[in-house]
Formats: sequence, structure tokens, C-alpha cells
Amino acid sequence: MSELLTLEQHGQVSVLTLNNGENRWTTTMVRELEKALDEVQATEGPHALVTASSDQKFFSNGLDLDWITSKGEHPGGDRRVFGDEAMKVFSRLITFPMPTIAAVNGHAFGAGFMWALCHDQRVMRRDRGMMCANEIEIGVPIPEPELALFHHKLPRHAFYETVQFAKRWTGEEAFASGFVQELADVDEVTERAMNRAGEVAGLGANRKLFGWQKEHIWGAEAAINRSDGPAHMLANNADYPHPPRNS
Repeated sequence: MSELLTLEQHGQVSVLTLNNGENRWTTTMVRELEKALDEVQATEGPHALVTASSDQKFFSNGLDLDWITSKGEHPGGDRRVFGDEAMKVFSRLITFPMPTIAAVNGHAFGAGFMWALCHDQRVMRRDRGMMCANEIEIGVPIPEPELALFHHKLPRHAFYETVQFAKRWTGEEAFASGFVQELADVDEVTERAMNRAGEVAGLGANRKLFGWQKEHIWGAEAAINRSDGPAHMLANNADYPHPPRNS
């Protein structure tokens, strides 16, 4: 699609591969990702998405600091809109209406860690590479929407270690903590992710239902965010949103 990424379809699995070395985040990258997601979402029938990296050391190494601190024209695009547009593409992936698997073959720092967590599942390199939100180390606060992402996607103990102590999670540690579902050797990470995607692609056949359920897990009306207790909700079932029905 561009020099930043490629998109290939393998049967019922689309593989979106980041091709820009450390795959650092810019507005240009965000917009290319949006186009790729549009193309994947336009598919029909059972389908799943894998995102990967062509670099054996980096999945994505976070924000492009050289770009964000530079002046004038830059291939990275408009700096002023980056925050808003990046948050929206993260949100879109969290609620994407088909299964999504991240093939984390190397370091995933900052925005790269967020991108990995926005997927439904993660396959990570066994021997090298770490995931980390290092904002507190470099004196940058983590905005509340990002804190919410980490809070809801990580186990409680892993959340605090991640955001408050910038813990660098190895593959083995992330797997043991439960937010990585499978480990693989470096040359097998993407293949294993594709295999997983193929196994769950059938869940993506009903896009309306699959997307609805994600919205009600992660969105504004998420059941896990409600102050009502489950006993009250169960007893008053009719008062709460229900999924779309096939006519």
C-alpha cells in the first residue's frame, strides 16, 4: 500500500505488515493504517486480521521523537493532529468487527505497546524483545484514555508495574502474566499469529455481532464499566442493551 506498510490477504486472514524499520508513529503512519483497516473491513465473510513487522528487532518502537520535535515540513505529516488521530485508530482497532492478532516479533514500546494491546490476542517472540510503556521514565504523563487502555487490557498487577514503574516485559513474563497468549521463535511469530487468526476467522463472519460485543466490552456503555452490580443487572435484564438479532 505504501513504503510504510503492506497488506496481503491469505484466504480468510489479512496480514498488515509494518515496513519502516523501528516503525515509529507519525500522523502519516496513522493515516496509512486507517486506509489498511478500511480495506480489511471491506472484506466479506469469515475473516481475521494479523499485524506484524518486517524488522526482526522491532514491532514498533513508539512515537517518532525526531519528527514530533522537528520544525517545518516532514514526511511524518501534521504534528498538531497526531494525538487525536492516533487515539482514534487505537480505538478503532480495539472494537474492530473481526478477530485481531498482533505478531510481536520484537520491541513494542509506548505507542507500539498500545497498538499490540489493542488487538484481541498477541503472539510474542520468545527469546528477545520487550514490551514497555516508558513514559514515566522520560518524564511524560500518560493521559487518562491511555491509562484506561492499560487498565482494561492488563491484569491488575501488570497494570501498575507497567504504568507506574515502566516495567519492561519480556515474552516469557508477558505470557506468564496472561496478556500474551503464545510464544514463538522469531521466524515463526507471524506464522503462528496467522494460524491463530485462521482458527478464529469464522467469528468474523457476523461483523455486526462481533463488533457490537466489543463495543459493550470496551466502549461507552461497557458492562465492565458500570456501577450497577451483576445481581441488579441480571434481575433487570430488560433495562440493558441487547445484541443485534439476525432477522
